[in-house]
Amino acid sequence: MTAPLNTSASPAPDLPVVRLLPKANARAIRHGFPWVYANELVTDRRTKALAPGTIARLEDSDRQAMGVVAMNSNSKIIARMLDQNADAVIDQAWFEAQITRALALRTLIYDDPYYRLIHAEADGLPGVIIDRFGDTCVVQANAAWADVHLEPLCAALVAVTGVSTVLKNAAGRTRTLEGLDDVSAVLVGNAPEAPIPVPMNGATYMADLIGGQKTGLFYDQRPNHAFAARVSRGARVLDVFAHVGGFSLAALAAGAQSAVAVDGSAPALELAAQGAAAMGMSDKFATRQGDAFDALTALRAEGAEFDVVICDPPAFAPNRQAMEAGLRAYERIARLAAPLVAENGILGLCSCSHAADLAQFRTVSVRGIGRAGRRATLLHTGFAGADHPQLPQLAESGYLKALFFRL
Repeated sequence: MTAPLNTSASPAPDLPVVRLLPKANARAIRHGFPWVYANELVTDRRTKALAPGTIARLEDSDRQAMGVVAMNSNSKIIARMLDQNADAVIDQAWFEAQITRALALRTLIYDDPYYRLIHAEADGLPGVIIDRFGDTCVVQANAAWADVHLEPLCAALVAVTGVSTVLKNAAGRTRTLEGLDDVSAVLVGNAPEAPIPVPMNGATYMADLIGGQKTGLFYDQRPNHAFAARVSRGARVLDVFAHVGGFSLAALAAGAQSAVAVDGSAPALELAAQGAAAMGMSDKFATRQGDAFDALTALRAEGAEFDVVICDPPAFAPNRQAMEAGLRAYERIARLAAPLVAENGILGLCSCSHAADLAQFRTVSVRGIGRAGRRATLLHTGFAGADHPQLPQLAESGYLKALFFRL
């Protein structure tokens, strides 16, 4: 657990010191907000000269120590809080303590070692994502400090978990914003030669840890897959933006009559088909490649009807600048999907856009359903699983929303 604030200890002599401006909200940082923005920090020549990833001591405007931060003057988030103990040493032992704490939560909740092990700020490692796939971990170091400290992080990961393979996934927009490379690598062990089967909600998913999206699988939807599966017994299911078959394979495992997975990625759909085959469900499973909006329109023209329809698109509103267009896209999805749902059937709509909050997403979803001429009752609201804990002070950590309507 992070050590309590300690302002009386003598400062670590080898760390540079950075200081908040008087206008900065020091109280919020002391109460757990993990970021310092560039306009909140004294950015003199010395501060600007700190290499990205440098560890520094943070002081408030009265020169009172606040803790240890990671610096990146090239980012709008110029400092990320690592520890409220101003004398903390960011070494392998420190990483081991953070990972041990995170692992204890996951092993308490999950029987099998398939989960998100580190969920960035909420697990005390800002900008760091680690997904575990049995004996393999995939690391996304999405902040400069984590990239600089990848060696002790990796050593700590192996020491705590005992995994034999650690992969670095360098894809994603966030690394670009931090000024980092896009070169993925094998850090420990050997790269898997084939997709890894992952058991979840009674289904089998095939995760491509080398060439797949993100780390290879989306664990965050696990509880929403489970809810959808419960209402899909004996149902005809349509899974739109299916990736590797998240909702459709869970539905088949729970007894769905049939499932169709729609996605723009042929490799993702091939993995979904492999998962269905591993479950012995190939005869009940079909795929349809193409643009999701076009597919929904075509299915309606064909007179298709499903008992359960789930749409789990990418983040249409990844930031505030994209908010208006993103909300229109979510409304359009609802409007196109609703006519495909049978009377008294279920429509599941998901958003992973942290910029669009739950109320906004619910409003546009209901509007889209209404514009399709359907009436809806909201049955269930879902969020990310417990291996994606939220940091209450950071709204961005509660990004995933799932709404299930009966039409």
